[in-house]
Amino acid sequence: MSQDLLIKLVSVGDKNGVGKGHVYYTRYNNKNKKDPGKKYETTKFNPIAKTHTVYKQKK
Repeated sequence: MSQDLLIKLVSVGDKNGVGKGHVYYTRYNNKNKKDPGKKYETTKFNPIAKTHTVYKQKK
């Protein structure tokens, strides 16, 4: 896996704060974004909270 495209996604947790800090690693090309200053954000399944939560780019 290419290290220059590797980003760390950290969970913000659910509405009660459960699952905050859970981490996913994925590849994402920041060079193709329209606004390079904006962080990548997506919704993924959080196994600690047992629901889909928002993950934000940390690295």
